[in-house]
Amino acid sequence: MLRYTLRRLVYMVITLWMIVTFTFVLMKNLPGDPFGEETLKLTAEQKQLLYAQYGLDKPIWEQYLKYLNNVIHGDLGVSYAFPTRKVTEIIAQGFPASLELGLWALLIAIIVGLTLGIVASLNHNKGWDIGAMFTAVVGISVPSFVLAPLLSYFVGVKLGWLPAGMWTGPSSRILPAISLSFGTIAIMARLMRTSMLDVLSLDYIKTAKAKGLSQRAIVVRHTLRNAILPVVTVLGPVFVNLITGTLIVEQIFVVPGLGKHFVQSIYSNDYTMITGLTIFYAFLLVVVLFLTDILYGLVDPRIRLTKGGSK
Repeated sequence: MLRYTLRRLVYMVITLWMIVTFTFVLMKNLPGDPFGEETLKLTAEQKQLLYAQYGLDKPIWEQYLKYLNNVIHGDLGVSYAFPTRKVTEIIAQGFPASLELGLWALLIAIIVGLTLGIVASLNHNKGWDIGAMFTAVVGISVPSFVLAPLLSYFVGVKLGWLPAGMWTGPSSRILPAISLSFGTIAIMARLMRTSMLDVLSLDYIKTAKAKGLSQRAIVVRHTLRNAILPVVTVLGPVFVNLITGTLIVEQIFVVPGLGKHFVQSIYSNDYTMITGLTIFYAFLLVVVLFLTDILYGLVDPRIRLTKGGSK
């Protein structure tokens, strides 16, 4: 286990270095200029001073080494659009709202998705199964940026059941969380249904049925533990995908998260903000994937974590 953990940590460092490098190179090759005419009206002398202030007048290799050193020390630079604020400060201010929204969406997706998958598998080719899979197909087909304005308008404005926007209280979390989780509910339901059907067809389940165990006992004691493993595997990427997916939903429901900063940074060519957010989310994804691998091994101790045969 220790060797596996150390090896995964090394892979994490290499992956993050590659992401930082590729992000830096891509930013340097993007069209546009953070101090160009499309964003600011500056003279040539003023632009030269800004280039010198942000180190953009240095050779590319020198800029890269300086940027890599700053990232290692947790410094993502100063925003071009907000010269008095560091990117890390903006992330620290906006990420809690994005994280909360992502967690609410994940909770809804797990509860509803797993329930639909279990019900569908236990009623294979029956009405419940068809209804659950129809819901899953709709969930996959309708993206969050389409569902979000529909929920905001009909449920929030027309019916007035829930707040149509803003981030004012617990009730204001419901609509954005539902719109964000709808596609993930579909993924969870289909994955859980397939996994449950596979496990229910195994010999030891047939043996449990022959012994006279109730369906509830078979599902709770023998089926769920093995059937849920594929779901645990995708929890990490799904969680990060939900958080990054808030970037659009936040704009629709006026959530004070990182979405507005990401969108604004693209329009204004705020390179430090774009690279900072990209690296931050990449780091989050790599860490979550690492924790998911560890959790997967804890859920099923039979999984061999090293080639040497140790568990």
